[in-house]
Amino acid sequence: MITRLISALLLVSSLATFAQAQEVTPATVIPAPATSNAMDELDPFDPNIEQKLDQMDLQYEQETGKPAFIEDIVTTWGAPCRQMTCPIYIRVNKAVQKAYLYQNGRQIDTWLVSTGIAGRGTPNFEGRPNGRIYDRYTSTKYPEGDYKGLGNMPYAVFYNGGFAIHGTTTGNIKRLGTRASHGCVRVHPDNGYTFNRLVRQYGISNVWISIYE
Repeated sequence: MITRLISALLLVSSLATFAQAQEVTPATVIPAPATSNAMDELDPFDPNIEQKLDQMDLQYEQETGKPAFIEDIVTTWGAPCRQMTCPIYIRVNKAVQKAYLYQNGRQIDTWLVSTGIAGRGTPNFEGRPNGRIYDRYTSTKYPEGDYKGLGNMPYAVFYNGGFAIHGTTTGNIKRLGTRASHGCVRVHPDNGYTFNRLVRQYGISNVWISIYE
């Protein structure tokens, strides 16, 4: 009787050991590396911004069927224009968060703007648009809404790398007149349209941008 009991206990112990040996240890789950979208990484201060912009240009042209750059209309008379001598001149005063628009030497409008917040201040600039110009554009890094299907940076006129003068969204219109952007110059979408169309009409050689404190 005792011998049978010992045999039974040994059998139970062997079965338990076998069951433990057959347990499958769950595989360690290694997360897949995150994929990055160049559009998500748009930052005018990025040292690699030109490569990002090249990808943006391609995407813009594929989505809209429009060129990302305009061909220049070169002035054929006199010396190259500068500031007020240009047919179209816009000066952005960061101290008062306003832009002053001139056409043929005459001021035609004053707009509220938003330049960069602390730590992302809009750099001073003197020069012409660089030719990159979009009607529709969305920064997915800083989404902040969509304006009438034109994205959150409608009517963007680029002037230095990733820096642009562009319209803003309905929710940000109330912030115009204060520093609120991530480095670009925001204007009301209607004003963004006006400036965009003037640049297209006159060409970059006939447009000058001044941004200063």
